[in-house]
Amino acid sequence: MPPKVLLIEDEPRIAQFIVEGLTEEGFDVGWARTGEEGITYAHNWPADIIILDIRLPDLSGIDVCRRLRQEYPETAILMLTALDAIKDRVHGLEAGADDYLPKPFAFEEFLARIHALLRRPGRLPTGRYLRDRDLVLDIIARTCHFKEHEVHLTNTEFDLLACFLRHRGEILSREELHREVWGLQFDRGTNLIDVYVSYLRRKLREIGFDPPIETIRKRGYRYRSS
Repeated sequence: MPPKVLLIEDEPRIAQFIVEGLTEEGFDVGWARTGEEGITYAHNWPADIIILDIRLPDLSGIDVCRRLRQEYPETAILMLTALDAIKDRVHGLEAGADDYLPKPFAFEEFLARIHALLRRPGRLPTGRYLRDRDLVLDIIARTCHFKEHEVHLTNTEFDLLACFLRHRGEILSREELHREVWGLQFDRGTNLIDVYVSYLRRKLREIGFDPPIETIRKRGYRYRSS
């Protein structure tokens, strides 16, 4: 049985591009043109993954994402955002989206994101908090605490730690980390990620938490499951 993809997108040209491309790849695709129509569609046609545009004619894509996440915690959600709308990406992830893709995008990357989400063995943690034992990350307030201590992280360090906790147990390449944390094309000539992993490890160790962030030689990093 082919995977079911629900597309919630009001621009006909983009929707046709996605529907035709995914259909050719063997997916069963449903298309809703508004937020309300998308929510109703999801109720009547449970999908394996939802592709959601952040700007819809009736409801905010953020509100639609939040409602769908509450009702369907196991369904993957990929949000489509404007190229330069960094706040939209952050709000989408906080509302429960698993990944985002800026417009315009290449279909090959779009397809790769879908396959990556569908391959995941279980749902990523959703909701306001991400935890590892006594380490608690508040996604909404953007604070980090370990026991009674507050860990003062920069925005980038916070996003990096959130990425590790969402993908706990997975080996993440530097390309994947760069895309999810910085949202930019990866430059193989930079050691930016290694520097920030070092910053993050040091700050957590300073307050008594030894982060289980493993360096996987020639592959990337993994936050070891506890």
